[in-house]
Amino acid sequence: MYLKIHHIPSQGEIIAVCDRELLNTTLTCSACEIIIDSGFYGDILATEDEVLAALASAANANIIGKRVYELAATAGIISKASGILIGDIPHVQIYGR
Repeated sequence: MYLKIHHIPSQGEIIAVCDRELLNTTLTCSACEIIIDSGFYGDILATEDEVLAALASAANANIIGKRVYELAATAGIISKASGILIGDIPHVQIYGR
C-alpha cells in the first residue's frame, strides 16, 4: 500500500492510502472520476502496521482500494457501510474524526 501524510498548517493532517496496484490509475463511474497519483497518495510503500498506525490517529483520511479498505474496517477505523464503490473498488473519506 502507498501512504502519504499531508501536513496542513492549522488544519492538521490528511492521511492518504491506496492499494499498490491502483497507483497511477484513474477510476471512473457515472458520478465521479478519481485520479490515483503519487502526488496525493505518495510513492513510498508502507506496511500494514504503518498504515494502521497512521489511520488510528487520523482525523482526516482518504482510503481507496480493496486491501486497505478491508484492513481499516477490520481494525474498526471505518465501517464497511461508510464507503462507496467506484466500479468494484471501495473508497471512503474520513473527516473530523
